[in-house]
Formats: sequence, structure tokens, C-alpha cells
Amino acid sequence: MRTYKWKLFRNNLDMYALLIPGLAFLILFRYTPMYGIVIAFQDFNIFDGIAGSSWVGLDNFRKLVHSDEFMQVFRNTLIISFYKIVLLFPVPIILALMLNEVGRMWFKRTVQTIVYLPHFLSWVIISGLFINILSPSSGIVNEAIKWMGGQPISFLIDNDFFRGTLVFTSGWKEAGWNAIIFIAAIAGIDQDQYEAASIDGASRIQKMIYITLPGIAPTIVLMLILRIGHLLEADTEQILTMYNPVVYETGDVIGTYVYRVGLGKMDYSFSTTVGLFNSVVAFLLIMLGNFLSGKFVKRSIW
Repeated sequence: MRTYKWKLFRNNLDMYALLIPGLAFLILFRYTPMYGIVIAFQDFNIFDGIAGSSWVGLDNFRKLVHSDEFMQVFRNTLIISFYKIVLLFPVPIILALMLNEVGRMWFKRTVQTIVYLPHFLSWVIISGLFINILSPSSGIVNEAIKWMGGQPISFLIDNDFFRGTLVFTSGWKEAGWNAIIFIAAIAGIDQDQYEAASIDGASRIQKMIYITLPGIAPTIVLMLILRIGHLLEADTEQILTMYNPVVYETGDVIGTYVYRVGLGKMDYSFSTTVGLFNSVVAFLLIMLGNFLSGKFVKRSIW
């Protein structure tokens, strides 16, 4: 058996060589930085380095648990992520189902291109775009509101509207791109099922409900589990480019908090503690989501 495996390895050296760049990337940029986790258990001093900084044990974690500011940030993160999962996760699925029903290929490709394009714009560009569109003094949205007799709304500096703005802009940017996965899953469904359903007199809606949705159910479950694993991220880059101190109450999330504390206040130990807490919770959420999916839906990643 060992001889067979060694022979198989030698015969496919070129294939294994292709793994080297990917493995090197993982080792250098994913596993090697994990050494920095020890900062969470130190009173880290940037001039003394990790080796010269004193150890404080779990003091940073106690500070984390008793921090009112962090509790507010943690709550904001959960709320924003929950909104995005509930309101945005179904959108790419619906978009993929609608595009699958389009008969004219030129129209289908045109729509796909249009909805994909925002994904390739950075959040810096999109934030600048929406700052102008939603401007209370000259933005097109508020101009329309004033034309209908309403009062201008400060979407980006009003705590009542800021979270909704985040959800909308995130959906506008990523919905089309996320639909690609579901479109690919739909393309993998056996077309004979649709032909058989047509012979039986099934309508388009019935085909969608009884063939398409069950056919892409494993993909939906997989993407939902992965999305749950990113529950505590809440698109830090998006919020970082759109928020300001006025909306910290509702818009400050774990990622932006780590940035403010780590770089702004240079409290590297506490920011590393927050980041480690984030990673551990994300891992547990993936495990829990996979377990619940396997138990109730009978589909899971492993």
C-alpha cells in the first residue's frame, strides 16, 4: 500500500507542485501570524516586542467582559449582521431564480453584467457615491423627498437610519456577485427533470419550487453556514468608510472597534483580545450552524 502511494505521488509530481503557492500563502499569511495571539495574554509594548513584554494572563479578557463599550459594540455587530442575513441572504437566491427564467440570452447576460459590476468597486468609491446620493442638502434621494413634501433625512449621521443604509448599500454591492454561486448550482441540475415536469404539465413556478429549490438546497445550506461564521465581521471595511463618531452608538462594530483601539489608542493587547474573541466565536458559530443543519435539514458541510 505504501509503495502504491509513493508511486502515485511520483507520477503526479507536477500536480503536487501546483499546491506549493497555495500552501506557502496559507503558511505565511494564515498560520504564521497566529503567533501574535500571545499578545492577548501580555501587556504588550511595541518597543519591547513579544519576547520582552510582560505576561498578564487573562487580565485582558476580564477587561473585555467588564467593558460597557465593548458590550455596545458587540450588540451592534450582532444586530447589523442579523439584519444582513435576514434581509440580504435571500436576495441572491431570488435573483438567481429570476435570471434562470429569462429566455433571451442577450438580455440575461446584460442583466448579469450590470448586477455584477458594483462588486468590483471598492467601498471607498461606493461610500463616496452614496454620501453624495444621500446628502441632506443636495443628494438626489433627499431632493425626491423634498419634492414629495417631506423633510430631508441625514441617513449617514442619524442613528435611526444608519443601520438601514448599511444593509441597503451592502445588498446593492454584493447581491449580484453572490448570485453567481446559486446560478452555477442551478446550471448543475439535471435538465431531464425539467423536461419531465413539462410533460406532466408543471408550470414555471412549480418547477422552481419542486425542482430548482431542492436542487440548490445543499448550496444554500453551505452558504448560510459560512455566512453565520462571519456573523461578527459585519463588513468592517464598509462601516469604516461610512460611519463617524455621531453614529458610534449604532454603527460601531467589533472590526472598527479593534481598529480604533489598536491603532488609535495603541492598546494592542486589548485589540488582540477582541480579535481572538471574535475568531473563537466565529468558529463556534460555524460548528453550531453545521450541527443544527445536519440535525434538522439533514444537510451539512461535514
